[in-house]
Amino acid sequence: MSDPIHEHDTAAEGLALVANAAAPYLQSLDTRLVHDQARDGVLAGLEGPLPERGEGGPAAVGELLRIGTEAATHVSGPRFFHLVTGGSTPAAMAGDWITSLLDQAAGLWISSPFAARAETVVLGWLKELFGIPASYGGVLTPSATFAHVTGLSAARYWWAEKHNVDVSSQGLAGLPQMPVFSSGLVHVSTRKALQILGCGRDTLRTFARDGSGAIDLPALEEALAQNGPAIIVGNLGEVNTGDSDPLDDLADLAERHGAWLHVDGAFGMFAALSPRTAHLARGAARADSITADGHKWLNVPYESGFSFVRDPAYLSKAFGAWGAAYLPEADGERVNYNMLGPESSRRARALPIWATLRAYGREGYRAMVERHLDAAAHLAKLVEAAPDLELLAPVQMSIVCFRYRPPGVPEEELDALNARLGAALLADGRVYAGTSTYRGMTVFRPAMVNWRITAAEAEQLITVLHELAPRLG
Repeated sequence: MSDPIHEHDTAAEGLALVANAAAPYLQSLDTRLVHDQARDGVLAGLEGPLPERGEGGPAAVGELLRIGTEAATHVSGPRFFHLVTGGSTPAAMAGDWITSLLDQAAGLWISSPFAARAETVVLGWLKELFGIPASYGGVLTPSATFAHVTGLSAARYWWAEKHNVDVSSQGLAGLPQMPVFSSGLVHVSTRKALQILGCGRDTLRTFARDGSGAIDLPALEEALAQNGPAIIVGNLGEVNTGDSDPLDDLADLAERHGAWLHVDGAFGMFAALSPRTAHLARGAARADSITADGHKWLNVPYESGFSFVRDPAYLSKAFGAWGAAYLPEADGERVNYNMLGPESSRRARALPIWATLRAYGREGYRAMVERHLDAAAHLAKLVEAAPDLELLAPVQMSIVCFRYRPPGVPEEELDALNARLGAALLADGRVYAGTSTYRGMTVFRPAMVNWRITAAEAEQLITVLHELAPRLG
């Protein structure tokens, strides 16, 4: 096979292979190992020299399916608790297949009115879901990191404007360092965004009153009073404990001192869906920019994030006005989303979001979030009831922070013991939940955001840990 034109009449054969493999694969996720290290040898099938003469689409797709279904980490299953990673709802997965099938160039209205209109619709639905005012501007991004880049680019333009500089055209040269303040809950993706924007990863200053990272509001207010226009980063849902900053208080400070409030709601924005956790998100709708992830609690395929900005003009100021004659200007509802965010070439990532929100609606997502809240609370009770486990932080959302602490083991040996247990858990593969560091301790912090997770999977995690721990000696 030397040219894809020869598969013109049989192009669907490779797609049929994937479709036929989908049902058996998805049905196996309830019972198969999340990751089977014994199958890593299969990865050798990916290697070898670039073929001079290809073997054709069906053969190549069949081999990729064979390798992938054996060697992949099965994130879409109900026992992946590592990181903060959702799966893909059935509707979102199908919507993603449609995205690839239609392969729309989603950046410009003229290239795909369908993709542009779908993005406008889902941004409106997401604002409704989270309680964000409809007047906010927005754009879909590949991730929360890119959403941070988007929101903080708008903030950077606003800040430079205070210094009478158009940073989009003139850059940062000659400007002072942009003050960016947060609590100890700030995520590394915020620092990475500042690094990308040329503001410096380590220029962000944190104000925390204790080892948990909780915000020191008086210290923050003093810094705001001394530094002029500044950026405040509020955090909704920290990755080790699910802890959050008091966003209403931060919004009050921002209004009082003329600061820009940026909220990192990567997964925590979904707290707004349940009456049990909505108080944690209170104040987010007063922010100047808000970021969230779709491939976490929304359960759509990678890559998916969203950024919302109170004043939509700052998105076009930060990313538009290219001056290229062949690129049309936006006209009313004909939005060119590549002028509102960092990407020029964009896939139609609105389609899986549209499919899943249309399929399950507000009630379906509220039910899922509350099921995860129940599962996390159940896991916390199991931890507290176990004499060899220690709960390290109150459970606020769907993350449970704890460690293995058997009687008689000295404190100085616990970190190494938990690290070994974490490695054993990942190697075992039945339940995937690695370790992190919290307040200087090596801990487990399973995150329950996959749509398949129930209390039964929380129980299985404890069962497997208690089975593996005695083997460590």
